[in-house]
Amino acid sequence: MRVTRLTAADVPGSFDGAAKGYDLLVGLNPGYHRALRTSARALGLRGRGAGLRVLDLGCGTGASTAALLDVAPDAEIVAVDASAGMLARARAKRWPGTVTFVHSRVEDLDVHGPFDAVFAAYLVRNLPDPDATLHVVRGLLKPGAPLVLHEYSVRDSLLHTVIWTAMCGLVVVPAGWLLTGDRSLYTYLWRSVLRFDGAGALRDRLRRNGFVGVRSRPVRGWQLGVVHTFAGLAPDRERP
Repeated sequence: MRVTRLTAADVPGSFDGAAKGYDLLVGLNPGYHRALRTSARALGLRGRGAGLRVLDLGCGTGASTAALLDVAPDAEIVAVDASAGMLARARAKRWPGTVTFVHSRVEDLDVHGPFDAVFAAYLVRNLPDPDATLHVVRGLLKPGAPLVLHEYSVRDSLLHTVIWTAMCGLVVVPAGWLLTGDRSLYTYLWRSVLRFDGAGALRDRLRRNGFVGVRSRPVRGWQLGVVHTFAGLAPDRERP
């Protein structure tokens, strides 16, 4: 069977078709939602009360949105995704009135800042121009406000590259194909992670685009060394 090779531009349309089985698929991943909540906590929003505005980029069916509500239940959340199918699944769930869903590619996003925080889960790897988007995102943040990326990154480690490849070949691609009927999307996922920045390169990318206080750590659990939390801050004042 021939598998179509997807590009980043094809991904939103492929997720439209995969949306029906997506929640079931990630539900089979032990620790998936817990890891998202761990990264959301890195924003440092817990206990800050009402009045916060948070931008959730690449929200999918709402798993990252739920993680944000766990740490900032009173925040206004603007959740964005390029896949109409994934957003339809997200909107069908029960949300407080403070959550708004927006259908848009991140690179075409038209929202009004500033935001107190930006969260992006499994997004930057799929952007046609990550640097341009990160530069725009920095401009949407209040001075000193946090950005957190929850992202796969294995390129710095041969061991974790092998683990990721084995995980995809034995579990991710077969399960994705079975539950969504789309093998090409999950083959793209495997390849895109192999091509993507190592953790050091992604930290450098954030610094290059003006973020300060950049740091990262692997999430705990069976995905240790495969999925990471990356955090940085918008500078207190813009460079001249």
